[in-house]
Amino acid sequence: MVSSGSSLEDKRRAENFPVALRILPAALRRDLGAVYDVARVVDDIGDESTGDRTAELTRFQQDLVRAWDGEPEEPVLRRLVPTIRARGLEREPFDRLVRANLADQRISRYATQADLEAYCELSADPVGRIVLRIFGVRSPEAERLSDLVCTALQLIEHCQDVAEDRRNGRIYLPQEDLETFRAREKDLDAASANVAVRRTVAAQARKALAKLDEGRALVGLLHGWARLAIAGYIAGGLATVDALRRAGWDPLTATPRPRKRDVLIHLVTLLARGGRR
Repeated sequence: MVSSGSSLEDKRRAENFPVALRILPAALRRDLGAVYDVARVVDDIGDESTGDRTAELTRFQQDLVRAWDGEPEEPVLRRLVPTIRARGLEREPFDRLVRANLADQRISRYATQADLEAYCELSADPVGRIVLRIFGVRSPEAERLSDLVCTALQLIEHCQDVAEDRRNGRIYLPQEDLETFRAREKDLDAASANVAVRRTVAAQARKALAKLDEGRALVGLLHGWARLAIAGYIAGGLATVDALRRAGWDPLTATPRPRKRDVLIHLVTLLARGGRR
């Protein structure tokens, strides 16, 4: 069952969806929100549907084609059509998002960092590409840096959501890292993280932060609302790493949440320095 408009609004607020900030013009909020809603519905089908998730995702993927060539059936895709036309969006990034959720139905572990980042190329990087298009940015270098940022943000979210992912039967910490730090899968079921799990999470967060530090140069390539919005995404990631660090790299006792003050500090710094360290 595809989420209703009202429940999608609730999820936007619950997740502090950055583009919902009133500071952005209404047209940008509408178009970014339309993209978010599609991504959210795809994730909801892949994570929460009580039916045949693979079949439902495949049907959604087929309906997605009609958003470019015909008239889609799903309300969330019908709401996306004006954004596609106004911003000249391509179908391929949306298709990758569906493929990522199809992969989730078959794959619950990733052996290496390279395997995990290949998954992020499907689940995270397309979002950045779409956002750049909405802001009218078409630059190979901007896309390269956006991919770094989006992969980093996905890796950080994986660190943040270890407990939730484990409850859903998935582990997004590479098996090679678990082995390196002698962490066992059953350690992820504990009420709090032991030393091995903390070291594994810390190592993964450092890898993500290295990508984010390189990708932050994207801010210096952008102007206007695009610069502000992208800096906001990066600031949120940096503040989440701060939250993980404050928690001692323990995502099991409670989900580490970024503080608004930290997000604002990082945002101001990014804008003042144009993404430079």
